[in-house]
Amino acid sequence: MNGSNGPRPEQRVPLEAMRRFDPKRLWALVLKESLQAMRDPSTLLIAFVLPVVLLFLFAYAVSLDVRAVRIGVVQESQSASAHSLAAAFAGTRYLNVTFVHDRREVADRVVSGSLRGFVVIPQDFEQRLANRGVQPLVQIITDGSQPNTANYVTNYAQGVVQTWRGGLGVEAPQAGVTLEPRYWFNAELESRRSLVPGAIAIVMTIIGTMLTALVVAREWERGTMEAVLSTPASVVEILIGKLLPYFALGMLSTLGATALAVFVFDVPLRGSLAALLLLSATFMVPALGQGLLISSVTRNQFLAAQIALFSGFLPAFMLSGFLYEIDAMPAPIRAITWLIPARYFVSSLKTIFLAGDIWAVFVPNLLAMAGIGILFFLLAKRATRKNLE
Repeated sequence: MNGSNGPRPEQRVPLEAMRRFDPKRLWALVLKESLQAMRDPSTLLIAFVLPVVLLFLFAYAVSLDVRAVRIGVVQESQSASAHSLAAAFAGTRYLNVTFVHDRREVADRVVSGSLRGFVVIPQDFEQRLANRGVQPLVQIITDGSQPNTANYVTNYAQGVVQTWRGGLGVEAPQAGVTLEPRYWFNAELESRRSLVPGAIAIVMTIIGTMLTALVVAREWERGTMEAVLSTPASVVEILIGKLLPYFALGMLSTLGATALAVFVFDVPLRGSLAALLLLSATFMVPALGQGLLISSVTRNQFLAAQIALFSGFLPAFMLSGFLYEIDAMPAPIRAITWLIPARYFVSSLKTIFLAGDIWAVFVPNLLAMAGIGILFFLLAKRATRKNLE
């Protein structure tokens, strides 16, 4: 009787067989997650609208180019040479010059910030010029509250004076050579061509880390994650099924951002599209893995968003070399940057956009991103198994 009421031996399915990797189950999970993502307006907003907004901000609102800096020229001397030097300052497109005859007229404007500094052409300008270097020709005063701009104003004002003085033939050249600077990869020295490729890395970080952390944490909050974990699908199938749709969203966003960079922001793409996609796909591994780990540990949307912001977005923004030179950072901070996946991605993006396919740069970066990504996934898998237990 017991044998007739219980399941037959051939009908019993071992738990290990149910937990084996099954492509059909994986496809069902991917389809389910894709449909859920398409029905979620916030997901589409983060994946497609936010990247466009960020790229436009970094391309036009954020600029490291110093142009048309507002300075004053105090012309205390009325000699012909002083007028000639003042005209030299007025003739450059990098300075927006205000001419006065008394330094008190511009001192208050430097304090208020309407001017970044001023150049004084003193009353004894002719005597100083005749002394040939015994005394400085002019006095340069700048606003030190913005050190970069102050250095620029000082150096450029000195360059204007030296060029003007050399044109008069007052000083003979010290050497029989002419130096002509050449700038590789970005001959126009436009900061946009460096910022936009780095901004793509920031966009990918937001999509990979923050979006994944929010979406999976939302499932934990609603209790649907427990329902998925109780199915015969293995942990690997569940993790891959959760992440593949967002991997596809990240790659689509990369293509869209690249199109904007090339056709709208005039950033050259000197490398191949295949290499760009390979780098982007590899970077998505640590980005998605970090987001999955955050959601598995926190299981709360608000907390997941905060951790993703502080551990994903801010390090990518500040410690990747996107805006700030890593070599100028203190040694302990430089050591931390080796753990930031965006560091390797920013370097690769700048190389592929401005220099081309240089695999001596790409290969170490690819290995580093893949290694960090595998570590994140192993930790996320372990955390998910603990949740199962």
